[in-house]
Amino acid sequence: MFRRSLLVARTQIDNDGAVLAANDSDITLLSRDTYSYMWPRDGAMVCHAFLRSGIGHLTRRFFHFCNNVITPQGYLLHKYNPDGSIASSWHSWLRDGRKRLPIQEDETALVLWVLHRYFEAYKDVEFYKPLYRQLIIAAAEFLFRYRDEETGLPHPSHDLWEERYGVHTWTVASTIAGLRAASAFAEEFGEKNHARRFGEAARQMVEAMRTHLFSAEHGRFARMATRTETGYDLDMTIDASLAGLFKFALPANDPQVVSTMEQVRQRLRVQTDIGGFARYENDNYQQVEHQDIQRVPGNPWFICGFWIAEWLIAKAGGEEDLADARAILEWSVARALPSGVLAEQIHPYTGEPLSVSPLTWSHAAFVNCVLDYSERARTLHVCRTCGQPTAVAVPQPVKGT
Repeated sequence: MFRRSLLVARTQIDNDGAVLAANDSDITLLSRDTYSYMWPRDGAMVCHAFLRSGIGHLTRRFFHFCNNVITPQGYLLHKYNPDGSIASSWHSWLRDGRKRLPIQEDETALVLWVLHRYFEAYKDVEFYKPLYRQLIIAAAEFLFRYRDEETGLPHPSHDLWEERYGVHTWTVASTIAGLRAASAFAEEFGEKNHARRFGEAARQMVEAMRTHLFSAEHGRFARMATRTETGYDLDMTIDASLAGLFKFALPANDPQVVSTMEQVRQRLRVQTDIGGFARYENDNYQQVEHQDIQRVPGNPWFICGFWIAEWLIAKAGGEEDLADARAILEWSVARALPSGVLAEQIHPYTGEPLSVSPLTWSHAAFVNCVLDYSERARTLHVCRTCGQPTAVAVPQPVKGT
């Protein structure tokens, strides 16, 4: 399944660098549009899986694609056609009669984040030279500027689910990761002032996130905050995207992260024979169960289950956490189509695929989760005498092409 997921993801990548979200035409019956677009966020997550699997050379054209389409102001737009032209979008340039950027800020931030992951893996300075000013520094300066001067949090943008407009915990966490990546890049290129500015902005944003987005009453982070004259109104809906906290910004065993993710894990579990985890409470996108949302908070999404497994792996202190994570991986294999294809989501009572199949991001998330499991298992199986990893039955990364 690991190897097949890499192959499926590769079939979704245009040779000019566009990582397409999905190419299943069934979705046109519901939304009158396709998923055959390049979302920078999806592309970044797929590239991360390829980098970790030893086939990072396949990501190079994606970075050049982003370099070619980034705006002079330093942000990436909602999505693009494979030829680099701007794709259809429902994000308006006007909101409440005022001009607003029609962006999901995490898309710009996560491209920076994965670009630095590539740099860490390959140290290819010559590759980065033409990208440094136009893509890396331009995007970093945008993330640095696009902040609330009073609180230090990002200004509002659209969420990763493309349903809400505000200050989202996922977006804040990914922006922190983007600023940290930019700081590290600047340090590598000898620009100490940039490194300091971006690094300090990231540090301040972490503190602002803890101050403004964590609810002591609920014992968890909010999924979204709406700016008011006196602070922020918090949307405390439990959302799987709160996994962005440990994926991009905070340690998995941070007490605030643990209390948040425990609630995500418990509340979003789909309590049917099919199982899995929903996106968020009372998710109405292609919703099947409209009455018993306590038992079925939404349709099971593969990526949401993988995020919970990644958190269990990241904080694992023993076999039990790894066993729970492995169960999620095995569940996903069992719920795949006979071809090995993973959908975006599945029916909570029948297990049939809903929305698009395959979703490129689902396969990339499976690859990343398997690699997390493999790496963590090795650290938990160490010989007490020699200190070397003992034999453990874990999948091996694919090398070469």
